[in-house]
Amino acid sequence: MNRPSPPGGRHKACFTTGSIMRHVLVMAGTGAIGLMAVFAVDMLNMVYISHLGNTALTAAIGFAGAVIGLQIAVSIGLTIGISAATAREIGAGRADEARGIASSALTVMIGLATVLGVGTMIFAHPILELFGARGEALANATTFLRTVSPALPLICAGMGSSSLMRVVGDAKGSMHITLLGAVVAAVLDPLFIFGLHEGLTGAAISTVLSRTVVATVGLRGALRHDMLAMPQLHRILPDTKRVASVAFPAILTNLATPVGGVYVTQAMARFGLAAVAGQASIERTVPVLFALVFALTGSVGPIMGQNIGAGQCDRVRETLRAALKLVILSVGATWVFLFCVQNGVVAMYNAQGDAAALIHLFCTWTIGSYLFVGMLFVANAAFNNLGFPLYSTAFNWGRATLGTIPFVMMGARFGPLGVQAGQALGAVVFGSFAVLTAFRVTQTLEVSPAQHPLPAGVRSSTPVSDVPTTSAEAAMAELDELESASELCEEDRKTNHV
Repeated sequence: MNRPSPPGGRHKACFTTGSIMRHVLVMAGTGAIGLMAVFAVDMLNMVYISHLGNTALTAAIGFAGAVIGLQIAVSIGLTIGISAATAREIGAGRADEARGIASSALTVMIGLATVLGVGTMIFAHPILELFGARGEALANATTFLRTVSPALPLICAGMGSSSLMRVVGDAKGSMHITLLGAVVAAVLDPLFIFGLHEGLTGAAISTVLSRTVVATVGLRGALRHDMLAMPQLHRILPDTKRVASVAFPAILTNLATPVGGVYVTQAMARFGLAAVAGQASIERTVPVLFALVFALTGSVGPIMGQNIGAGQCDRVRETLRAALKLVILSVGATWVFLFCVQNGVVAMYNAQGDAAALIHLFCTWTIGSYLFVGMLFVANAAFNNLGFPLYSTAFNWGRATLGTIPFVMMGARFGPLGVQAGQALGAVVFGSFAVLTAFRVTQTLEVSPAQHPLPAGVRSSTPVSDVPTTSAEAAMAELDELESASELCEEDRKTNHV
């Protein structure tokens, strides 16, 4: 349903006046609440598994999570493609065309997800062996993947439908779907893992049921907004090409983070299951601890976008500085807190041996590298919203390859602690380069993009998830944050171009 636009544009540019720091705090703070809630469910899932008293089960989650991270990256890219293609048609007032594209694209998305999910199920064992899994951990991770992977089409249907709801302005309904999936998982995880004594298999069953709920509610929401119909065979190929023009680069960009994570998992696997379990525990904890930092990726964009559209380059630079101050404060406070409670974190994950040593190292020293990871996130937001999206792609892949492989390779000579230290050092290098480049970009801003408007229908950047997501609900929460912010930013730019 199209609502009339008020005079002067559909949205008021609310970030071009007032305190920049207040805008950054409000935007990041509200975004962090949803992210933290969903990521906390992932973390609790790992806590439950770790208290089964079998390191092989915890390590299995780490290995399976590396594979699922790749699946989710592909799903995010496909979802971004559907969102971008349909949003253009909705914006142009062509609702029927948007519905046709959405129906064709979602059909193809579910088909691709089915092929990817079934393929992963069939080849789970050799894939996990390639990632370094062995023995009992390999057997458990294989069972988990073979249970969860066939349900990949369900979460793709949910993610795609949720994005269509955001396209028509129902961001609240989209977030409700995400939170509903997280609530279902939060209730069913302990029930199946402990209550029914199903252990890791119970966690897998809970994941499938959660995805079923998300798909069902998501499809109902998209149908309620009249964004889906029976796909027409003659449209599928041309509509797929339109969506692929955005989806393919989005998939490539979003694969960077999980690809780097796969290499770290392989490196840890050389030192035994405890090392993989420790790394997996840290990876599930980080998004909860730094939800505020991760939220900055999507939150800073609209503030920069409105001010560059209004020609206020000084406020763009001030936004960058304010975001970096928030990163420093957030990481500093978290560092002090974790240093004081690190024994409690070790006990929470029931960690022993190398797993405990990795958690202690993280809480004492390497957590500091997230200051530079946060710098990279803020820099990426600046690149994506100031017309330099390729810089974001380059730094993402640079960190995942040049910032991971050589540093981890050198660190591996000193055991699993060296692997973690190497990964942290790589983040320091690329985070520093990224933020220096971002400052250089903002310093050279002279002309407002309002004087050089983008062609109609052209998206200036592709939303990129920097969070190492290992669950569908986490990916959907990140997409809610990224795409809602991106759409707001685009609307304000268009308003300033009028």
